[in-house]
Amino acid sequence: MFAASVITLFPQMFPGPLGASLAGRAAEDGVWSLQAVDLRQFGVGKHKRVDDTPAGGGPGMVMRADVLAAAVDAAATPDDPRPRLLMSARGVPADQAMIRQWAAGPGVVIVCGRFEGVDERIVAARRLEEVSIGDFVLSGGEPAAIALLDAMVRLLPGVMGNERSAGEESHEAGLLEYPQYTAPAQFEGEAVPDVLRSGDHGRINAWRRERAEQLTRRRRPDLWAKFRGASGEKES
Repeated sequence: MFAASVITLFPQMFPGPLGASLAGRAAEDGVWSLQAVDLRQFGVGKHKRVDDTPAGGGPGMVMRADVLAAAVDAAATPDDPRPRLLMSARGVPADQAMIRQWAAGPGVVIVCGRFEGVDERIVAARRLEEVSIGDFVLSGGEPAAIALLDAMVRLLPGVMGNERSAGEESHEAGLLEYPQYTAPAQFEGEAVPDVLRSGDHGRINAWRRERAEQLTRRRRPDLWAKFRGASGEKES
């Protein structure tokens, strides 16, 4: 079973959306499990403090290394093979290849940052891998953790109704997904492209590939450049 442990100041935020739809059904079926670890229970002193002022001065508060270490140790033993992820705006951007790698493993331990961040010493001391879901800042790591887990869980065996669909999605082949159409054949003067109704699967596949490349080139030049480099192609 894929086992996820999330260390958070707000355990009530979980499972949240992960308790519905595909992820929720998969949890009910025993495909994966989710443990929300309340960081506050490891706080220090009468008031269970989890943070303190930044060394050297500055605004805001920083999450304490000793408190986070106690929480991580409670969630995972030293020999626990699960990767330990710290949701962080300065982290490495997660991509589909990383999601697939994590989904193929035994699970993950996710630390949700808050305030101005965490004491740097905890990152090395507990081998935390800093991960981001985009170039923007959230009020905390919880929404990012939910997004990351949703991306992993849907790839677990038996979760998706049609396993083929995962291989044709955006980012799976280094390209954005081609445009999709369905009924009705006519909508406000726009028709479903004739090629998609031709029954010629060779032409359909070629059309979809062409549209995926066009879309990626227009919307995500960064992905397009990476795709061209990986395929060894040169701009014409």
